[in-house]
Amino acid sequence: MREYHVAKTGSNSYIGTEEYPFLTISKAAEMAEAGDCIVVHEGVYREWVKPRNGGRNNVERIVYKAAKGEKVVIKGSEHIDGWEPLEGDVWKVILLNTFFGDYNPYKEVLGGDWFIVPNDNSLHTGEVYMNGKSFYEAKNMEEVKNPTLRTHGTNPPWTSGPEPLLHPEDSLYQWYTESDDLTTTIYANFQGKNPNEEYVEISVRRSCFYPEKIGRNYITVQGFEIAQAACQWAPPTSDQTGMLGCNWSKGWIIEDNILHDAKCSGISIGKEASTGENISTRTHRKSGYQYQMEAVFLAKRNGWEKETVGSHIIRNNRIYDCGQSGIVGHMGCAFSKIYDNCIYNIGVKHEFFGHEIAGIKLHAAIDVQIIHNHIHHCTLGTWLDWQAQGARISRNLYRSNNRDLMVEVTHGPYIVDNNIFASAYNFDNIAQGGAYIHNLCWGSIRRAEVLDRSTPYHYAHTTDIAGTAFVYSGDDRIYQNIFFGREDDLVENSCYGTEGYTGFLTSLEEYKETVTALGNGDHEQFVLVRQPVYIDGNVYLQGARPFPPEQNYYIGEGDLDICLRDDGQTVYLEFEVEKELLQVSTKIYSTSDLGAPRITEATYENPDGTSICFDIDYLGGKRGDHPVAGPLEGIKQGKNCIRVW
Repeated sequence: MREYHVAKTGSNSYIGTEEYPFLTISKAAEMAEAGDCIVVHEGVYREWVKPRNGGRNNVERIVYKAAKGEKVVIKGSEHIDGWEPLEGDVWKVILLNTFFGDYNPYKEVLGGDWFIVPNDNSLHTGEVYMNGKSFYEAKNMEEVKNPTLRTHGTNPPWTSGPEPLLHPEDSLYQWYTESDDLTTTIYANFQGKNPNEEYVEISVRRSCFYPEKIGRNYITVQGFEIAQAACQWAPPTSDQTGMLGCNWSKGWIIEDNILHDAKCSGISIGKEASTGENISTRTHRKSGYQYQMEAVFLAKRNGWEKETVGSHIIRNNRIYDCGQSGIVGHMGCAFSKIYDNCIYNIGVKHEFFGHEIAGIKLHAAIDVQIIHNHIHHCTLGTWLDWQAQGARISRNLYRSNNRDLMVEVTHGPYIVDNNIFASAYNFDNIAQGGAYIHNLCWGSIRRAEVLDRSTPYHYAHTTDIAGTAFVYSGDDRIYQNIFFGREDDLVENSCYGTEGYTGFLTSLEEYKETVTALGNGDHEQFVLVRQPVYIDGNVYLQGARPFPPEQNYYIGEGDLDICLRDDGQTVYLEFEVEKELLQVSTKIYSTSDLGAPRITEATYENPDGTSICFDIDYLGGKRGDHPVAGPLEGIKQGKNCIRVW
């Protein structure tokens, strides 16, 4: 194993030792081979690192790491001075197009499949920053001169949830760009400040750490601050680039980093270009749904297997201030583990809107484990869309999001257990075959079927496609959760608790008998009968209501105090517990108790095929034989104050 060093005092003509370090990380990335380690010393490195090689396996990796105790920043931006005053608070700078090389973010229009507003090609992938704070892109010069005339971006068509989370005055800092064949001009309103006396940067590189070629496996990225990349919108039908990304590789470890201010996505573990690149938006020949389906089959034909892609580890990172997602992926995310991360301020500028925005947004998250993350102040906390078979969302804290969780057009089995959902809108269950066990749900829940999009399901723990199906809704297991109501207005077709399942059947036997009673027929019979749901042992407080056939439950009639207290370092959950809540009939659930979803006929188990026993609570403690409902086993009658992050 060789160890290369990189330092701001080095030179790319040196040999890369600690005494004679390279100047750029990119130089070391050209040299490193399996088993090598690259140690980067303190400083700001303005470059796009493109690893030439990958490791061979988990033992012979290529490791990129910041030197211990040293602050190493990789930026996709450049410091810009030489601004000229124009009018009022507006200044301009003129740059030769050659400054940007082969990627000019001020000519690159932001958009792609499922990008909704603005729909007039008025936004670009570039960004202007002053003292680390990003500006808003204006539609024309008049808006730059008078930001109160802003006509787009601040109020996209949110279907639900609160209004934008950032302060309105943030949008007064605006920029606008014009380009010709030779130059790019950037205009910006600095609100009375002199940009030549402040620290102004503009993003110029699409990515900060991202291989140009696929199959660069077993790479570790550790301990960096990575910021300010001009990455493009990343839907599941495109080349899903990010500020940091694996580019259709296997076995990366991304740990202990700080990632912020990606124009779109902070970390990409997603699709590559050969299976489609925004074909629907470019041609309008077929829908994005159809091209996404084709991408799945093309990927299988091109070798999408557990042995070739996915199985990444993303842990102990802080990810914030990204426009689209903290972590994005399609297919390339399969078999990965995402844990102990803090993800916040994702999509909250509301500068643009599309149907791919979330703290974590994954398609085909087969066997992905999302464990013990703190996700807050996001437009949507986590969105698992298509093929989330075998996925598990466990022991996470969600709070202050427009929505906490959405699971869409997947058929199970997937597991949501021991989470704290503390936003006003907890989750959209636009799926079937989920197991919701031991969660605290302090907000509304919406359920819906999808009978116009048939999506794939798989043989257990593989990428092999077993069939496709519509989402009929139901077939869920909902055991031993605590549901709190709120005084907030409910989103349409949502409720507090499980009463939204009213009218669903309660066993597979009853379901089959009801379908059979309709007489001879085929698929049309199954649309007419609601799938069974399995609901028991839940607690309903402050107006939350149960599924009528539920046998063992408790409804609290009084108002009980509940709140989250954040002191900036830690988060505490404070709530009052009634004696009756502790007396609900419960049991320890395991894989054998949950059966299998009707469509996939696969069991609720670990990715390695072993059984799951739900005997560990949110804090990692052991449950008793008759556990308490909700995620926290140690709660007592009366007032409780528990550190939850």
